[in-house]
Amino acid sequence: MKFRRKSEKSDVPAAEAGDPGDATDAAIDEEAGQLAEGPFDIDDLPDDGVQRVDLGSLLIAPEEGRELRLQVDESSQAVQAVLLAGPDGALELRAFAAPRNGDLWTEVRPQLAADLARRGGTATEREGRFGTELVCQLSVQTAEGRAANQSSRIIGINGPRWMLRGTFLGRPATDPDTAAAWEDTLTKVVIRRGDHAMPAGDPLPVVLPDSARRTAPGES
Repeated sequence: MKFRRKSEKSDVPAAEAGDPGDATDAAIDEEAGQLAEGPFDIDDLPDDGVQRVDLGSLLIAPEEGRELRLQVDESSQAVQAVLLAGPDGALELRAFAAPRNGDLWTEVRPQLAADLARRGGTATEREGRFGTELVCQLSVQTAEGRAANQSSRIIGINGPRWMLRGTFLGRPATDPDTAAAWEDTLTKVVIRRGDHAMPAGDPLPVVLPDSARRTAPGES
């Protein structure tokens, strides 16, 4: 898997949310004899044999034909998000601290919809594979200066003291057949919350691995 640093610039709104998840969601389903579907908390990760790239708060499984990119804030050089990009679309991943009780994802969704409305876009709630998600449309300007419509789907998944937000871009946001494989990718993500205290909604830190530093732009 190749790494690429990418400046923090997104046409979809940022979200921070979460509430506690049920640890049994990341455990072995004893009745079915199968591994339960992720995303997984690091403490509940089953022995699935997947070798993941360790980015601190996020552990990402490599995917054939997809590039792992790190969105870096130009001023602070802090990693803001992880992006898996392929020829048919992309999946942006961000993890946030959450309280032990409550449902911040439910609170954040109307904030995201209102933010999109202020920017001339729309966000519609619907039920999907991971619960309530937002289907978004936003008018953007391409690099060539042409007007275009950007479609995205924002998914919030609650875990134990964390919330994972996944934003699908491109065909995974609009084509159900394409979306299925990208949603499977989301189920392989692992979150390492840590024991330190953090305000609810604060982003969990992403660590730039040594391999990514060696292959950053301008370096050999």
